[in-house]
Amino acid sequence: MIQICFHFAAHGQHTEVVAEKGEGIYRLLTRNGYPVIQYMDAFVELNKERLGPDNSLYAGRKYKLPVKTDSSPPSSSSSSSQTVNYAIFGKKYADVEIVDNQLNGAYYYLVAGHGGPDPGAVGDYGDWHLCEDEYAYDVTLRLARNLIQHGATVYLITRDPNDGIRDDSYLKPDKDEVCYPDLRIPLNQLRRLRQRTDAVNRLYQKNKGNFQRMIAIHVDSRSRGENIDVFFYHDKRSNSGKKAAGILQKTIQQKYDVHQPGRGYMGTVSNRNLYVVRNTYPVAVYIELGNINHRRDQQRFIVTNNRQALANWLSEGLIEDFKTNK
Repeated sequence: MIQICFHFAAHGQHTEVVAEKGEGIYRLLTRNGYPVIQYMDAFVELNKERLGPDNSLYAGRKYKLPVKTDSSPPSSSSSSSQTVNYAIFGKKYADVEIVDNQLNGAYYYLVAGHGGPDPGAVGDYGDWHLCEDEYAYDVTLRLARNLIQHGATVYLITRDPNDGIRDDSYLKPDKDEVCYPDLRIPLNQLRRLRQRTDAVNRLYQKNKGNFQRMIAIHVDSRSRGENIDVFFYHDKRSNSGKKAAGILQKTIQQKYDVHQPGRGYMGTVSNRNLYVVRNTYPVAVYIELGNINHRRDQQRFIVTNNRQALANWLSEGLIEDFKTNK
């Protein structure tokens, strides 16, 4: 498993910054030029006595920034860095700093579940209706941004022209999602699945010969009393899919062992006869993030930092998957 080490200056002073209203760790680190995957854990450890529930930030409170491993100042304006603008991530997160090339040569097709006329599973949280397609899409966007930061080529198969990455707890549902490149999503389930499968397969043929993965992200719907963990499916014919799913599952387990010791993690890896997994050409992993009807699982979706943590952990697993298959 990939190990990311954080080196702190023995006698240096940590820079302190003030959290802005509505800001989470992800936004604070990005605003100050820090790659989120690399520095999220260090930031939490450094500020654990100052954080609120679910590692939330308090507006107006000062927080320490980790010392960068290369001893460079906390700025994204370094002459050696490259920043690319992707409007799909929304105004706040459109500028993406390319921090390294760990995933150079890797192609990812990210399919957020449902969308368009189909909201997917719907759970109730107080007066809110939590729609699967909105929360799956937000995690997918965050994952896409992380992968791009490490040099990957990413295609968002399910796309929303105006949502972008959202830091709200309640993600207002809409029906304007499209399928890559800009196709109206049909209501009929089989046509919808065939449409996104065809989109992935056309891109696969275009990029044939490169390392390619299809990652589908969903939120499950079960009884209110059933608390589940993040779990993974692969095609029964694909040893590479099974291996990739296992790396992702192991990464999530290790993260829970660090951040919530004693909690336990019961996420599983298994094969399942799912249309997009069975019919797409690239190695495919299908991810269920939790039960949208269970109160504890709902915290995994409505808390911004938790959605970002999921994206970070999945990114780390995919980096390991790439490195072990180069």
